[in-house]
Amino acid sequence: MTCCRGVSTVVTAINKLLQGRNLGPDEVERLASAYELTLHSLCLVDRDDPIAEIVARKTIEIGATGVRDPAKISKLVIEQLGIGSRPLT
Repeated sequence: MTCCRGVSTVVTAINKLLQGRNLGPDEVERLASAYELTLHSLCLVDRDDPIAEIVARKTIEIGATGVRDPAKISKLVIEQLGIGSRPLT
């Protein structure tokens, strides 16, 4: 049994925050992927949850430092926010 049933692929929080930024499609895709990986790792299904916006902001912040790998960005987001991920089963 997984804790993440019904995970949506909608990335509304990060999309809202990325609007108006001068980013290429590859960078937007990379940040959205890192965001989704993080939410999945944390078993956050509700994209309207305030923590989802916090995760989106931190994802963008870390992406701006030059980290390119979505998995690495996700790992850093979780570490820097001080929130533990639950193992997927």
